[in-house]
Parts: sequence; structure tokens; C-alpha cells
Amino acid sequence: MASNRQFPPTQRVSTEYLTRILESAQERTLSLVNDLTAEQKHGVQAPGLNPLWWEIGHIAWFHEKFILRDLDGERPCFKHADGYFDSFQVGHEARWRLASADLSTPLDYLDRVRKALIDRLSGGLASEADSYFYQLTTFHEDMHHEAFIYTRQRLGYPRPSFVADPPGHLENAGPLPGDVAIPGGLHWQGSDEHVPFSFDNERQMHPMEVGPFQMARAPVTNEAFAAFIADGGYERREFWSEEGWQWRCSNEVQAPAYWQSDGQGGWRVARFDEIVALRPYEPVVHVSWFEANAYCSWAGRRLPTEHEWEVAASRRLSDSGEGLSEGKRLYPWGDDAPAGEVANLDAGIYGPVDVAAFSKGENAFGCRQLLGNVWEWTASSFRPYPGFEPDPYREYSEPWFEKGDNKVLRGGAWATRSRLINSNHRNFFTPERRDIYAGFRTCA
Repeated sequence: MASNRQFPPTQRVSTEYLTRILESAQERTLSLVNDLTAEQKHGVQAPGLNPLWWEIGHIAWFHEKFILRDLDGERPCFKHADGYFDSFQVGHEARWRLASADLSTPLDYLDRVRKALIDRLSGGLASEADSYFYQLTTFHEDMHHEAFIYTRQRLGYPRPSFVADPPGHLENAGPLPGDVAIPGGLHWQGSDEHVPFSFDNERQMHPMEVGPFQMARAPVTNEAFAAFIADGGYERREFWSEEGWQWRCSNEVQAPAYWQSDGQGGWRVARFDEIVALRPYEPVVHVSWFEANAYCSWAGRRLPTEHEWEVAASRRLSDSGEGLSEGKRLYPWGDDAPAGEVANLDAGIYGPVDVAAFSKGENAFGCRQLLGNVWEWTASSFRPYPGFEPDPYREYSEPWFEKGDNKVLRGGAWATRSRLINSNHRNFFTPERRDIYAGFRTCA
């Protein structure tokens, strides 16, 4: 629930922008569910999965809760809203037990809320409150869109209709071996008031010393990970942490999620409702943190800390060529917002693609695809930054800090909305999760 605390200082944006992102989010929501049958919209009950119809209602509830109800004092548009769609009051199992008399109800609810949100916007420049809360609730919807996509993957549904095949120059870009040297120095971790929008776990910006390190130019590829499997990586206890080994054995894990043996020593992979040949130079994806960590042990490498990852994604060399320059960049390539030629984001093309693609999105040191294509596991556990204060959506970060079992991912994936992501953004999941679009890169 929203707190009485003042929302964080927010750059004011135009009402036209807020209307545009609301409408684009609605279009994406509809595109992700309208081609599914009633049975598919309910889905299949499994750990970590929600009924898709429930997620749509939750999206509507979230918009309504923080804007129409908390800002305006309005009554709920749907009388069962809190009892059905408040994610911190309705547990996962209860979401499956809830009977939806009509599958159109969540969509109708979302449509009514969306129209009310647009109708209340007026003038050229939105208030600071509207600028914050409209972006918060729309970015929350964006996150659910990515969850819709990996749910469709997990359940073997067809790929979303708006996802196109990648052009040949991206699909066949090839590998990108080698490391780059990144100097250490003082780094200001996190987001400050110059970042257009930030989540509470990215604040407060704070100084820290980061030592020099060597980072791979690209994420680990399918080919490299297959070599780990061929060398008995899943059978050799010495590469696994105690918790990771218990997880691997109890779940009988032998390969990344969706990989299938082709019977001839190679691999195929399930992509939505298709089985395709495994492409060697795409980044490995749908691996848990446990698997990433075991691979690193086998390869004599390690996962980067999230502090090292952020240095790589936001800093450049000083003019002298020694040490880090002053200041941070919002993206690896600079401060210009993501465009099609720099990163694989927004689910515009079928991803992931080869690790050598998107050369225009390199960081200052020669690392590629720090944003987009696949999320990257880091070595870091999800912890609050010094001086952390929860935003009005207290449940976004604070409860997960208290649980203490999440690992940080950085960088976004091909299914992540570009307006959501930058070099400071922190994602977090428990270390066994494999349904998300997660891969990893390594450090020497």
C-alpha cells in the first residue's frame, strides 16, 4: 500500500508523453493476450506462474490504487479489486482459486481505469505527482509484459504476434571473444536526481571504491556453455556451491531450461511452440544463478559484482587514459535513449541474437550488449543502498531486502521495454529461477 511519505523528487514530463506511454502499454497488453484461448489465459498452475487473466486485473488495480484512489480519493472501479488483485494480499495459490465468472472482467476493468487515467490529464506539463505515479504504474505494467512473454515461453504458447524475425546481420553476427581491462577508482553507485526516473532500490547514490578488473566483451554463448556440459559440468560436485548442488540434484537439472538433446551429441531448444537448432553464438539464456556460478568455477572465471557491472556500463576512461573519468553515462554508449541500432530491447525482434550484434551499443571499453538481449546475473545479493528509503510502492523492494535470498541482475533483455532500463537499473530474482530471460558474462 502507498505510504504517507512524500514521493521522490521527479522530473516533470508532458501529459502527452504520459498519455502515449499509457496507450502503448495498453496496446502491448492486448497484443499479448488477445490471440490466446480462454484456457490459455488461465494458464497452467506452476510455481512462479500467475493466471494471465489475474495479471491483467492486477495491472488495472495497480494503476487505480496509486493514482485514482491514493491521489484522487476515488472509490474502486471494481468492487472486488482488493480481494482479487492486490498482489500482497492475495497469495499465488489463492490467485488460482479465485473464480472469474467472465474472462473479460479484468480487461474491462483495465479499460475503465485506463480511460479514467487519460481523462484526468490536462495541460502541457504534468504535475510532479502525476509525472512520478504515471511512470511508476506504466513501468510496472511494462514489467508484467516481460513476465507475459516468458510465461508464454514456459507454457509453449506461440510467440507474440508483434515479435519479428531478426534481420540476417543480427542473426548471424557471430561470437565476440576476449576481455577488456577496466580501471578501478571512485564510483558513485546508483541514481540521483539527474536520472529521469528511478526506483527506490537504485537510490541513494553513494561513493565506493572499485578495484580494476577484466570483463568479458560479451555474455557467455551457447557454444561455451555446451562445452561445460560436455565436460561433465552438471555432474561434477566441485564446481557447485552447496546450495546449488542440492538444487541441481533435487531438480535433476542437466542443461539450461528448454534445451533438448538432438540425439547426436548436439542440442536443440524450445522457443515458444517451436523446436529449433541451438545457435552457437547466441548468449546462453534461461540459466539460474546456480548454473552461472558453476560455469564460472569450471572456466576459472567469476561473475562480476553489480558495482563492477555498473562501472562498465556507465563510466569511461579519463582524458589521460589512466583511471576513470568524472561523471556517469546513463547508458553504455552515452546519454542518448536506446534506439534500434544500439540494443536489443522492446521485443521488436525474436531474441536473443548473436553476441557480436549491436556494435553501436558498446561501452567505452569495448563490452557489447550490456543493455538488452539477456539479463545478466551478478555475484551480488540484493541489498539496500546506504540511506535507502522505500517509495510509496513499499513492496517493490523492502520485503525482498528482508528476505535476503535474491541475486541482482543487470542490463535488461530483448523483451524488456527500453523506457524502463538504464545503467543504474537493478533487477532481482531468487537464484534458482530459470524462466526469466537471464544469462551472464564473466570476469577474469
